[in-house]
Amino acid sequence: MIAIEVENRSGEVVDDVGAESLARDVLAAEGIADADLGIAFATPSEMRALKLAHLGIEEATDVLSFPIDARDDLPEGLPRQLGDVVLCPQVVGKAWRGPLVHGLLHLLGYDHGDEMEKREQELLAAH
Repeated sequence: MIAIEVENRSGEVVDDVGAESLARDVLAAEGIADADLGIAFATPSEMRALKLAHLGIEEATDVLSFPIDARDDLPEGLPRQLGDVVLCPQVVGKAWRGPLVHGLLHLLGYDHGDEMEKREQELLAAH
């Protein structure tokens, strides 16, 4: 079972149901059937602070990913913790789907490059 917790700290109206649905579709397409995932919508100042703390760059950004287990082998019975994707509605606006897919792929172990870009396009075209 996929357990998804969506939290909106951005102060903006967001499509939390759509985000959860897209995340479920992406995880299913990637063969993930059992995992815990967090999706958060944050303010530009929170995104700036997170990016500075974790990447050493002080700027607001569209999406950040904080992976935990990715596709690592886990002991039997231990639930997979994918991690969290944090989106900034004030940066992404209505175009949140691409950044969400991008962030989810990072949680699953993808790195920037042609393979990731191709997979993003495939997943977005299917949704």
